[in-house]
Amino acid sequence: MEFNEKLQVLRKQKELTQEELAEVLFVSRTAISKWESGRGYPNIDSLKAIAKFFGVTIDELLSGDELLTIAEEDTKQKEKHFRDLAFGLLDCSIAMFFFLPFFGQKKETSIQEVSLLSLTEIAPYLRTVYFVVVIGIMVSGILTLALQKCDQAFWVKNKSILSLALNAVGALLFIISLQPYAAAFLFIFGIIKVLMLIKRQ
Repeated sequence: MEFNEKLQVLRKQKELTQEELAEVLFVSRTAISKWESGRGYPNIDSLKAIAKFFGVTIDELLSGDELLTIAEEDTKQKEKHFRDLAFGLLDCSIAMFFFLPFFGQKKETSIQEVSLLSLTEIAPYLRTVYFVVVIGIMVSGILTLALQKCDQAFWVKNKSILSLALNAVGALLFIISLQPYAAAFLFIFGIIKVLMLIKRQ
Protein backbone atom coordinates (compact mmCIF):
# COMPACT_ATOMS: atom_id res chain seq x y z
CA MET A 1 0.00 0.00 0.00
CA GLU A 2 1.35 3.42 -1.01
CA PHE A 3 1.58 6.43 1.31
CA ASN A 4 -1.45 8.16 -0.23
CA GLU A 5 -3.63 5.08 0.36
CA LYS A 6 -2.34 4.64 3.94
CA LEU A 7 -3.10 8.29 4.73
CA GLN A 8 -6.67 7.92 3.43
CA VAL A 9 -7.20 4.76 5.49
CA LEU A 10 -5.82 6.35 8.67
CA ARG A 11 -7.90 9.50 8.20
CA LYS A 12 -11.11 7.52 7.61
CA GLN A 13 -10.42 5.31 10.64
CA LYS A 14 -10.42 8.48 12.74
CA GLU A 15 -13.57 9.63 10.90
CA LEU A 16 -11.98 12.90 9.86
CA THR A 17 -12.61 14.97 6.75
CA GLN A 18 -9.68 16.36 4.78
CA GLU A 19 -10.44 19.81 6.23
CA GLU A 20 -10.35 18.49 9.80
CA LEU A 21 -7.07 16.67 9.25
CA ALA A 22 -5.62 19.77 7.63
CA GLU A 23 -6.50 21.81 10.76
CA VAL A 24 -4.86 19.24 13.04
CA LEU A 25 -1.66 19.22 10.96
CA PHE A 26 -1.64 23.01 10.36
CA VAL A 27 -1.62 22.62 6.58
CA SER A 28 -4.11 23.49 3.85
CA ARG A 29 -6.90 21.17 2.72
CA THR A 30 -5.29 21.35 -0.73
CA ALA A 31 -2.12 19.80 0.73
CA ILE A 32 -4.10 16.87 2.19
CA SER A 33 -5.90 16.39 -1.12
CA LYS A 34 -2.59 16.44 -2.98
CA TRP A 35 -1.04 13.86 -0.65
CA GLU A 36 -4.08 11.54 -0.75
CA SER A 37 -4.28 11.65 -4.54
CA GLY A 38 -0.61 10.70 -4.86
CA ARG A 39 0.39 14.00 -6.46
CA GLY A 40 2.97 14.82 -3.83
CA TYR A 41 4.42 14.06 -0.43
CA PRO A 42 4.51 16.03 2.82
CA ASN A 43 7.79 17.52 3.99
CA ILE A 44 9.70 15.92 6.86
CA ASP A 45 8.04 18.08 9.53
CA SER A 46 4.52 17.31 8.28
CA LEU A 47 5.42 13.64 8.01
CA LYS A 48 6.50 13.58 11.67
CA ALA A 49 3.24 15.31 12.64
CA ILE A 50 1.20 12.73 10.68
CA ALA A 51 3.05 9.82 12.31
CA LYS A 52 2.61 11.33 15.78
CA PHE A 53 -1.10 12.11 15.29
CA PHE A 54 -1.97 8.63 14.03
CA GLY A 55 0.38 6.84 16.47
CA VAL A 56 2.44 5.11 13.78
CA THR A 57 6.10 5.19 12.79
CA ILE A 58 7.39 6.91 9.66
CA ASP A 59 8.56 3.49 8.41
CA GLU A 60 4.95 2.27 8.61
CA LEU A 61 3.79 5.22 6.53
CA LEU A 62 6.42 5.03 3.81
CA SER A 63 8.30 2.57 1.68
CA GLY A 64 12.06 3.00 1.19
CA ASP A 65 11.58 4.62 -2.23
CA GLU A 66 8.98 7.04 -0.89
CA LEU A 67 11.27 8.03 1.99
CA LEU A 68 14.07 8.73 -0.50
CA THR A 69 11.70 10.84 -2.63
CA ILE A 70 10.66 12.88 0.41
CA ALA A 71 14.27 13.40 1.49
CA GLU A 72 15.14 14.66 -2.01
CA GLU A 73 12.09 16.96 -2.06
CA ASP A 74 13.00 18.29 1.38
CA THR A 75 16.54 19.07 0.21
CA LYS A 76 15.17 20.90 -2.85
CA GLN A 77 12.78 22.90 -0.65
CA LYS A 78 15.63 23.92 1.67
CA GLU A 79 17.75 25.01 -1.31
CA LYS A 80 14.78 26.99 -2.69
CA HIS A 81 14.21 28.62 0.71
CA PHE A 82 17.90 29.58 0.96
CA ARG A 83 17.90 31.00 -2.59
CA ASP A 84 14.73 33.02 -1.92
CA LEU A 85 16.24 34.31 1.31
CA ALA A 86 19.47 35.32 -0.47
CA PHE A 87 17.63 37.00 -3.39
CA GLY A 88 15.28 38.81 -1.02
CA LEU A 89 18.04 40.08 1.27
CA LEU A 90 20.22 41.17 -1.66
CA ASP A 91 17.31 43.12 -3.17
CA CYS A 92 16.29 44.68 0.16
CA SER A 93 19.88 45.73 0.86
CA ILE A 94 19.61 48.14 -2.10
CA ALA A 95 17.96 50.43 0.47
CA MET A 96 21.51 51.48 1.38
CA PHE A 97 21.56 53.50 -1.88
CA PHE A 98 19.31 55.99 -0.10
CA PHE A 99 21.81 56.58 2.72
CA LEU A 100 25.35 55.71 1.56
CA PRO A 101 27.42 57.72 -0.97
CA PHE A 102 27.12 55.52 -4.05
CA PHE A 103 26.38 58.40 -6.42
CA GLY A 104 28.53 61.16 -7.85
CA GLN A 105 27.32 64.65 -8.62
CA LYS A 106 29.15 67.69 -9.94
CA LYS A 107 29.64 70.43 -7.39
CA GLU A 108 31.32 73.42 -9.01
CA THR A 109 34.74 72.05 -10.10
CA SER A 110 34.67 68.75 -8.23
CA ILE A 111 32.61 65.58 -8.10
CA GLN A 112 30.97 64.95 -4.76
CA GLU A 113 29.96 61.47 -3.55
CA VAL A 114 26.44 61.48 -2.14
CA SER A 115 23.54 59.19 -1.28
CA LEU A 116 20.48 58.93 -3.49
CA LEU A 117 18.52 61.15 -1.09
CA SER A 118 21.19 63.86 -1.38
CA LEU A 119 21.51 63.57 -5.16
CA THR A 120 20.02 66.89 -6.28
CA GLU A 121 22.33 68.20 -9.00
CA ILE A 122 20.88 66.02 -11.76
CA ALA A 123 17.83 66.27 -13.99
CA PRO A 124 14.62 65.68 -11.98
CA TYR A 125 13.39 63.01 -14.42
CA LEU A 126 16.64 61.03 -13.98
CA ARG A 127 16.44 61.26 -10.19
CA THR A 128 12.84 60.00 -10.41
CA VAL A 129 13.92 57.06 -12.57
CA TYR A 130 16.65 56.21 -10.03
CA PHE A 131 14.07 56.22 -7.23
CA VAL A 132 11.65 54.04 -9.23
CA VAL A 133 14.33 51.45 -10.06
CA VAL A 134 15.73 51.28 -6.51
CA ILE A 135 12.26 51.05 -4.94
CA GLY A 136 11.26 48.44 -7.55
CA ILE A 137 14.24 46.25 -6.60
CA MET A 138 13.43 46.67 -2.90
CA VAL A 139 9.76 45.73 -3.44
CA SER A 140 10.87 42.65 -5.38
CA GLY A 141 13.03 41.65 -2.41
CA ILE A 142 10.26 42.23 0.13
CA LEU A 143 7.82 40.14 -1.95
CA THR A 144 10.38 37.35 -2.34
CA LEU A 145 10.85 37.21 1.44
CA ALA A 146 7.15 37.57 2.25
CA LEU A 147 5.87 35.05 -0.32
CA GLN A 148 8.33 32.19 0.25
CA LYS A 149 5.48 29.78 0.92
CA CYS A 150 3.43 30.97 -2.06
CA ASP A 151 2.96 28.12 -4.54
CA GLN A 152 1.23 30.07 -7.34
CA ALA A 153 2.84 28.83 -10.55
CA PHE A 154 3.31 32.31 -12.03
CA TRP A 155 5.11 33.65 -8.96
CA VAL A 156 7.27 30.54 -8.43
CA LYS A 157 8.35 30.59 -12.08
CA ASN A 158 8.96 34.33 -12.45
CA LYS A 159 10.21 35.73 -9.12
CA SER A 160 13.89 35.05 -9.90
CA ILE A 161 13.48 36.42 -13.43
CA LEU A 162 11.84 39.58 -12.05
CA SER A 163 14.66 40.10 -9.55
CA LEU A 164 17.35 39.59 -12.21
CA ALA A 165 15.57 41.81 -14.74
CA LEU A 166 15.25 44.71 -12.27
CA ASN A 167 18.88 44.20 -11.28
CA ALA A 168 19.99 44.32 -14.93
CA VAL A 169 17.86 47.40 -15.70
CA GLY A 170 19.32 49.18 -12.67
CA ALA A 171 22.91 48.31 -13.55
CA LEU A 172 22.40 49.40 -17.17
CA LEU A 173 20.73 52.65 -16.10
CA PHE A 174 23.60 53.52 -13.75
CA ILE A 175 26.22 52.64 -16.39
CA ILE A 176 24.53 54.83 -19.02
CA SER A 177 24.10 57.72 -16.59
CA LEU A 178 27.74 57.45 -15.43
CA GLN A 179 27.17 56.26 -11.87
CA PRO A 180 29.92 53.59 -11.70
CA TYR A 181 29.70 52.74 -7.98
CA ALA A 182 25.98 52.05 -8.03
CA ALA A 183 26.35 50.15 -11.32
CA ALA A 184 29.21 48.00 -9.95
CA PHE A 185 27.21 47.22 -6.82
CA LEU A 186 24.20 45.99 -8.84
CA PHE A 187 26.46 44.15 -11.29
CA ILE A 188 28.05 42.17 -8.43
CA PHE A 189 24.61 41.36 -7.01
CA GLY A 190 23.51 40.22 -10.46
CA ILE A 191 26.52 37.89 -10.78
CA ILE A 192 25.77 36.36 -7.36
CA LYS A 193 22.15 35.72 -8.39
CA VAL A 194 23.15 34.19 -11.73
CA LEU A 195 25.66 31.87 -10.02
CA MET A 196 22.98 30.74 -7.56
CA LEU A 197 20.57 29.98 -10.43
CA ILE A 198 23.27 28.08 -12.37
CA LYS A 199 24.04 26.00 -9.27
CA ARG A 200 20.34 25.06 -9.08
CA GLN A 201 20.44 23.48 -12.56
